[in-house]
Amino acid sequence: MKKILVCLLLILITFSFATAQTPKGKIEIEFWHSFSGALGDKLITLVNKFNSSQDKYYINAIYKGSYQESMSAAIAAFRAGKAPHIVQIFEVGTATMIAAKNAIYPVHQLFKDVGLSLNSHIYLPAVRSYYSFSTGQMAAMPFNSSTAVLWYNKDVFRKAGLNPENPPKTWEEVKKTALLIKNKGASKIALTTSWFSWTQLEQFGAIHNIPFATRANGFLGLDAQLSLNHPLFVKHMQNLVDWQREGIFTYGGRDSQPDSLFISGDAAMFIGSSATYASIKRDAKFDWGMTYLPYYDDFIKKPWNSIIGGAALWVMRRPDATKEQYKGVAEFFKFLAKPENDAWWHINTGYVPVTLEGYKYAKSQGFYKKNPYMEIPILQLTRTNPSANTRGLRLGNLPAIRIVIYEEMEKAFQNQQSVKEAINNILIRGNKILREFEAIYGK
Repeated sequence: MKKILVCLLLILITFSFATAQTPKGKIEIEFWHSFSGALGDKLITLVNKFNSSQDKYYINAIYKGSYQESMSAAIAAFRAGKAPHIVQIFEVGTATMIAAKNAIYPVHQLFKDVGLSLNSHIYLPAVRSYYSFSTGQMAAMPFNSSTAVLWYNKDVFRKAGLNPENPPKTWEEVKKTALLIKNKGASKIALTTSWFSWTQLEQFGAIHNIPFATRANGFLGLDAQLSLNHPLFVKHMQNLVDWQREGIFTYGGRDSQPDSLFISGDAAMFIGSSATYASIKRDAKFDWGMTYLPYYDDFIKKPWNSIIGGAALWVMRRPDATKEQYKGVAEFFKFLAKPENDAWWHINTGYVPVTLEGYKYAKSQGFYKKNPYMEIPILQLTRTNPSANTRGLRLGNLPAIRIVIYEEMEKAFQNQQSVKEAINNILIRGNKILREFEAIYGK
């Protein structure tokens, strides 16, 4: 109760401050986001550009903490009748937002109600599908999207006698490369990965076109169950555990903790977010490269599209919101989707462009000739049309399931249990989380 009261107090303070900052005569639109630092600066630049492009609406961008904190605050604010008009929610919160039916204003319905057209097909298929209902209608507006890629240290490759312009394509090649790097003593760490569930299970399942969960990864209903006992998942997890014992793979910790192992030069190969680009470009003191996610070529001959990370913009319902405010939201979304603005965000942040025209615009500016690696995430996301297994994930309380995956796989990496035991425990605990979510929102 104390936490709820504190949260509501912060909401009321924020609301009062936001209103006081609105220029006279303009219609205010509250936008809660989770970008601080350099990304926050870029976001404010984009928002200010919209605010100065017209004289009717004013987007008031307010930093609300981490993604999880922003989502919790937005839900609490909705219950208090003071929800923001727009809130930035990370991709794993999609199922929670869609389940909160009365709290959200679906984007496709918003545009229809305010009399503006919405062409959902301008967005990259892998991006659009992640934030759409099972009917294909858009629930939220895609914004900052990334995918997972393989980064590698070209200087270490040269030291190990490897061709720095020929990175590994398959997992068998990754193993051989890591063994050579280890045997040559070319690097402290041969291979590591960040965001373990996202890169080694969620993305892995997508590019191999196998289900992370039943019911089209949850898109067809809340009664989905995890499918992580698929033989290929078991094989891959066993390989990673075996490779750690052999000293060619290093589990570097949770979420983005392992990023620093690569950026510092300690790790030769690193699977992580394409949005790590800005940090690597700024801080890495070595010659580096980026390439596509590796795959098992004895299972598939060609990999499928990867899926996205990042966040989308959700429209919230609030009792005192006017149609003009919601029209302003739609106008802001149309502004963000303009090719030059989508490309600007992509070029200045390292996130992928979310529209096809934004991608073409960046290409027409010669961006990929100067920064060829920045096209790889886009090509990987668009190399196939999304299937039921590559559309993304729509699972209730996925952040909690990711924690379960961390806990159980860490025990396997520490030789406290077998891989099969770890996966069995993930299924038991993860499916319990799904059933609890279904019990709350499946009515």
